[in-house]
Amino acid sequence: MDSSTIYVRERGNLRRVSDIVLAQPKPVSSCRRTNPFVLRKEHFIFTYNAEGSLRYTTKSLFDITLLFVADNIHHVDSLVGFPEQIGDRLFAAAEENRIFVNPDISPKALQLFSDAYGEMVLGSLCLRNRFPLLHERMDEIKTFHSLKCLDLFGCRLGDDHEMFKHLTSSSLASTLIQLFIGGNSLSDVGLQRLTAPVRMMRKGLDCLQFLDISYNPVSERALRYLTCLPKLEQLDVSGTSMTLGRGLKSTIWDLLGLIYSEKPLDTFDHSRCKTEGWAEQVVNQWETNGTQMPKQKKIEESRVSALRFFGRQKFVRDVLNAAPLVCEREEEGKGEKLHFYRPEKQILSATNNQEKTPRQNIKKRQRQSERCDSSHQIPPPKRSSSSALTAEDIDLLNSY
Repeated sequence: MDSSTIYVRERGNLRRVSDIVLAQPKPVSSCRRTNPFVLRKEHFIFTYNAEGSLRYTTKSLFDITLLFVADNIHHVDSLVGFPEQIGDRLFAAAEENRIFVNPDISPKALQLFSDAYGEMVLGSLCLRNRFPLLHERMDEIKTFHSLKCLDLFGCRLGDDHEMFKHLTSSSLASTLIQLFIGGNSLSDVGLQRLTAPVRMMRKGLDCLQFLDISYNPVSERALRYLTCLPKLEQLDVSGTSMTLGRGLKSTIWDLLGLIYSEKPLDTFDHSRCKTEGWAEQVVNQWETNGTQMPKQKKIEESRVSALRFFGRQKFVRDVLNAAPLVCEREEEGKGEKLHFYRPEKQILSATNNQEKTPRQNIKKRQRQSERCDSSHQIPPPKRSSSSALTAEDIDLLNSY
């Protein structure tokens, strides 16, 4: 295919695109006798018949086109409207070609799939104790805006991390249900910064139901910052500065409407949390490539090597001082579990009260109007105007 001139038909008009550079094919050997199909081998399928001889069949035009689009996925404007089956096969082809490993292309490519297919790309992400992966692939992780479950336990976020903005963004507001941010050296100041957009601008974490802030130096004063989460049903404060007692139980009940659970809740077991979606293997590829770091070249000059050593030592020391080491599983199991949950009776009573209050208000107003009618003899038109109010009108009036 000639890559010098490209024509695109858009809305019935044909225009030439000159700033797009297509992916160049890999260089191959010029000897055709040893491998006659090397120039176009990606267009053929090689198999062996029953006799053991080599056979080849050509791929369909759809498969050839799919590979071409996967190689040039960074030039695609949008995939919105394409069927899920096409998106799944295109994502698999791009993953096979290791498109998502390239840090220059992967953020745009993942954003392209996330905008079109949302939760199917990645609905749950578990980064428990994998803080190097979070810091190296921050741009790619921000493209997953349809997550329902996000586990950041032990990722060393601290009190001021750029991940906070993504957690309270409008993209995750309507999807994120479970959030685990335990073991991140998160103090009262960090929890205040995390919930600031929610408390001040009513933005973010609209559907959050399960929150884990365990093994953080968080005190009871920080619980007031969680009152902006109306749908919060379960909370884990194990291993924090809080101690179980009547004061803690009454505080959490008054602020959040949660009660203490005598048995550990299964939600905070972390055994069910895992990475699910098309990008599951992509996350595994990131972690595998992160462990296979290239060997540093030997430096002859001692001064340069000393500067690198002490500079690296300072960087590692700062990272370790920013957050404590993650507690081991044995210590977590031995510690007391402070799990709180919202009782089902309270949820049902709250919904029933919302339904009953308009009817009760109507009956009260009707009784008051009848009493006023008997005493002051109000004309019929005024009685009809008061009885014409609907339940929605009464709710609107009660909101003021």
